[in-house]
Amino acid sequence: MRGASGNFTGLVCALGLLFGWANAASADQEPVDLELILAVDVSWSMDLDEQAFQRAGYVAAMRDPMVIDAIVGGGWGRIAVSYVEWAGFGLQTVVVPWMLVDSAESAEAFAAGLESVRIGRLRRTSISSALTFAETYFDQNGYQGMRRVVDVSGDGANNQGMPVTVLRDRLVAKGIIINGLPIMIKVNNPGGYFGIPNLDIYYEDCVIGGPASFVIPVDDVNRFATAIRQKMILEIAGRRPQVIPVQLTQKAQLAGKKPRIDCLIGEKLWREWRERYDEW
Repeated sequence: MRGASGNFTGLVCALGLLFGWANAASADQEPVDLELILAVDVSWSMDLDEQAFQRAGYVAAMRDPMVIDAIVGGGWGRIAVSYVEWAGFGLQTVVVPWMLVDSAESAEAFAAGLESVRIGRLRRTSISSALTFAETYFDQNGYQGMRRVVDVSGDGANNQGMPVTVLRDRLVAKGIIINGLPIMIKVNNPGGYFGIPNLDIYYEDCVIGGPASFVIPVDDVNRFATAIRQKMILEIAGRRPQVIPVQLTQKAQLAGKKPRIDCLIGEKLWREWRERYDEW
């Protein structure tokens, strides 16, 4: 776990009450505590068993009593959530459209809907395209959240589309928070030819952003469910994990410091692979 402690939800609720934000939603928008997009990598670098464990983890999290308690314990007692699969540029599939979750029954409906859909498999890895999709997808949901969060999970660096930092900065400027779940199970061959061993650092310095944003790496298939449950509780509560990284991403971004990793490493690996292929 990487992040810093704090009760962002309480602060947001207080500000909302102070400035009347909670009542600012238009007549056709329902107020919620959180608008959450679960953006899940289904590129070919993800093995079928990894994808199955990942999907099962999200299904289990939506049925978990602690997740449900976090949802109903919020200011409004409800969140809006959608599950989106992504891979290369322009390849995003809405698996579960926006749904209001405000009880164990509605959480079960979301979990059952997700469980019933076949897992997709698509080519390439474009985190930036997934973020572009999320940026506009928020505006189509009919909800007004105190926070908007994109939860990105994946096992590789961006290798197609715009640089991921461009989209990260654009979404953060609009008040959208980006959290990360880097999947680091393949120790000997992380993400195949295009994978990188320090994907957690890549996510910290190049992908996540916004107040209370955080990264929770997964390095064991058996930890998928636990990590996803923990991540969703933190997102719903608006908190960071307790462990503070050596270099806080937000401080590094605000100070204009150089990332610890090349944020274009995925694009460079892809270009190197293409050059080798052309030589054949």
